[in-house]
Amino acid sequence: MKQKILVTGAGGFIGSHLVEKLVGLGHEVRAFVRYNARNDWGWLQTLPCIKDIEVYTGDIRDYDSVRQAVKGMDTVFHLAALIGIPYSYVSPLAYIKTNVEGTYNILQSAREEGIGRVVCTSTSEVYGTARYVPIDESHPLQAQSPYAATKIGADQLALSYYRSFGLPVVVIRPFNTFGPRQSARAIIPTIITQTISGSGLVSLGNLKPTRDLNYVRDTVLGMITVGRSDNAIGQVVNVGSGREISIEELVALIGNLMGKEIIVNEDEAKVRPGASEVERLLCDNKKALELAGWKPSYDLELGLIETIKWLGENIHLYKPDLYNV
Repeated sequence: MKQKILVTGAGGFIGSHLVEKLVGLGHEVRAFVRYNARNDWGWLQTLPCIKDIEVYTGDIRDYDSVRQAVKGMDTVFHLAALIGIPYSYVSPLAYIKTNVEGTYNILQSAREEGIGRVVCTSTSEVYGTARYVPIDESHPLQAQSPYAATKIGADQLALSYYRSFGLPVVVIRPFNTFGPRQSARAIIPTIITQTISGSGLVSLGNLKPTRDLNYVRDTVLGMITVGRSDNAIGQVVNVGSGREISIEELVALIGNLMGKEIIVNEDEAKVRPGASEVERLLCDNKKALELAGWKPSYDLELGLIETIKWLGENIHLYKPDLYNV
């Protein structure tokens, strides 16, 4: 059924893919992007469907602009957040204001406006290093960075609005998403862009942690499928591949797919503080299948091939020689 849908964080990596998919499904999409004097709409500006999108500029930290953006919507997909873990060590308060207060603004506005569904985006970082695998939604929450702490706070606030006020909330918890348009602060574009631009020497941090890597098209379809399921209201639902790979193994796989030998320089400046490093993540995605019928369709290799191709065609948009905090 055609809906009026607000997407916050719409100019970002996952947000722009979500907007593109929703428009393709025939929905009326209002895309919330952060106000700036240049009218820069992020990745939305590159989409062929931009003419079919209503772009709304505001600030997720500002209740008034959020309330205006929410008016008249049927569903809200809330993605706007500060997500870079290293910068959360530099400015924890910025993460509190954006991730926690910003989520409050969405929830309270949705409550006041009688919105039919609010889908909040979490992160697997809230689990910290796995105490058991695969990680299901009952796994303890462990904030190993200020970023993770603010996302735990935002998740719990969202669930409290369901329990206290009956607001129809779904919390989607994606594991590590990758694909076209991702910032070079993330591991996969970091490896690929340095390999394309350099001599085969790639500067990285810790190579031992494992991650559950999910291609962005799968993540977006998971958000839509689970988010619209009535069975998922009031629930936290993981979205991930159910496969783990170490950073060291990932480097070798990317090198093989690119036909290049990659030599890694382990840079101490890129290593998280010891107790802050999340050593292992592996998703249990059975709940998404049981509640909404979602399961991933891309395997890691296919997703990487598409990502390598896109980055090769758009390398001019990146600065591979700079460390993205």
